[in-house]
Amino acid sequence: MSGTTTAGARVRAAGGGANRWVVLFVLCVSLLLVALDATVLHVAVPSVTEDLRPSSTALLWIVDAYPLICASLLILFGTLGDRVGRRRILLLGYGIFGAASALAALAPTPGVLIAARALLGVGGAMIMPATLSILRDVFPDRRERATAIGVWTAVAAIGAATGPVLGGFLVQHFWWGSVFLINIPLMALVLPVGRWLLPESRGGGDGPWDVLGALMAAAGVLGAVLGVKRLGAGHTPLDPRTTLPLLLGAVLLALFVRRQRRREHPLIDMRMFARPAFTTSVGCIVLAMLALVGLELLAVQYLQLVLGLSPLETGLRLLPLTFAAMAAGASGSYTLHRIGPRRMVGWGFVLTALAVLLLTLMGQHDRPALLTCGFVLLGFGLQTTLFGAYESMLSEAPADHAGGAAAIGETSYQLGAGMGIALLGSVMNAAYSPALAHVAGVPDADGHAAGNSLGEAYQIADRLGGVAGDALRTAARHAFVTGLHVTLLVSAGLLLLGALAALRLPRSAEAPARAEEHADVRLPGCRTPVEAAGSGRTAH
Repeated sequence: MSGTTTAGARVRAAGGGANRWVVLFVLCVSLLLVALDATVLHVAVPSVTEDLRPSSTALLWIVDAYPLICASLLILFGTLGDRVGRRRILLLGYGIFGAASALAALAPTPGVLIAARALLGVGGAMIMPATLSILRDVFPDRRERATAIGVWTAVAAIGAATGPVLGGFLVQHFWWGSVFLINIPLMALVLPVGRWLLPESRGGGDGPWDVLGALMAAAGVLGAVLGVKRLGAGHTPLDPRTTLPLLLGAVLLALFVRRQRRREHPLIDMRMFARPAFTTSVGCIVLAMLALVGLELLAVQYLQLVLGLSPLETGLRLLPLTFAAMAAGASGSYTLHRIGPRRMVGWGFVLTALAVLLLTLMGQHDRPALLTCGFVLLGFGLQTTLFGAYESMLSEAPADHAGGAAAIGETSYQLGAGMGIALLGSVMNAAYSPALAHVAGVPDADGHAAGNSLGEAYQIADRLGGVAGDALRTAARHAFVTGLHVTLLVSAGLLLLGALAALRLPRSAEAPARAEEHADVRLPGCRTPVEAAGSGRTAH
């Protein structure tokens, strides 16, 4: 077979025309587990607290260790996969993720659980960019790739949205460790299936892998994400524990970019950022995730603390958002080729902004029809935006750097999520807290403490009791709903800015094939004579 045969042609020739869709199924199963694990623990936190008795700091690390480690290592493992083989990194990630899940489920102490969550982050960082970069190689035809990306993004949305529902069910019927145990049988299944079915692929980069550059990127992203998360937790920008990680992360990332520009064989080809479509797509992913995660967090608090729904009921109320995201993913390929990336991403942002403005009609009382309509529009609009942005980003990236491009996309995804919690949370706090400073009959100290969160306000109101407690509870509910409306308006403004930014994307999805489309992709067992001579078995 010719060395210029495309990745998709090799897959079809070796496994039949449908084989690439089987590959997509395997990739989506593994992505679903990673996406689930990002949110499934949230509803189990009270049970973990009761059983393991972690300190407040330890509890924070139990929740944050996974996303922090995962975000910081995406570039490292994404670019490593380009050099040593994406399938190899993916399969190793499967093994680590399964072992870490078992350790987390049986953790006897907070320290062990934190270590297990960090190890889950390592496995997730191996899996996420590898799935997207293999997908990019297996589907060289842009129309088919658009369909595959639609499925991929829909699965990610399903996993994130289903996590709280599944977690609530498992905690209610079993114990908190069951939220991790569900990963083990699925990983035990997907590991051998993946080893058998998934094609090996790697970039064409020569020269040594830049270990120092990879570590600089990991430390830089870790500092940036940690600083952003501390801002989202309510710490002031002047707090050294917030400022230092942000500054250190910014400096290391700037040095990383400078180093990559000077190297003959960089980890990430910085020339990708000179392409307006690539840079704009990354920015749109950040903005879309900023809106999605920030608004979902506030929606969960509204449903539970204002409307009084249980965690399971809250998860079920958010399911329309998931179903709408699935519909947007399923129709994404048709929409992309019908109207092009520019209008797809731009109108996705506009639709999401309209959904956010509709949700400003939420008040003190439950309005199920309004919430369902708002969540459907929100899910469809954001998924449409993410679909168009991811497809444009991957199509602009050279196949040799697919792993690095996927890692950049996933890192922007994580940064957008952290920035959403930080920015929209700060707006919410600025509108909520002042209203509780001087409530009639409530001591000033209690009023200021109640301004930290609605949950804390309820606790203080229960402790005060009587007229003062009722007044504080009522004032807190009103302040939260008012703050929610302000936050939604700010979010709508940011989404409209995203719609303007999308004007830099191409009008049409049709582009001539580039020589960069031809990547070194092989099915398992199809090794070169040198590889066959150097090993007694397939080393992936």
